[in-house]
Amino acid sequence: MSKYDALWQYIEKNGEPSFKLSFDDIKNIAGIAIDHSFLNYKKELFQYGYKVEKISLKEKTVCFQKLSDS
Repeated sequence: MSKYDALWQYIEKNGEPSFKLSFDDIKNIAGIAIDHSFLNYKKELFQYGYKVEKISLKEKTVCFQKLSDS
């Protein structure tokens, strides 16, 4: 079980082709603040049909992209 499981499940249920969440949104959803370890955990998201497209430290946002069904 990953510390980001609640976030991955939220993203999977979202179903949008792509969307952006703020660091605060992620903290509210996951129950923990995003930290440097997120870079290691983000690969788990592939199991849920999504990938991390972009992390903006300036804007404090993360963009998520649905994987293609090809």
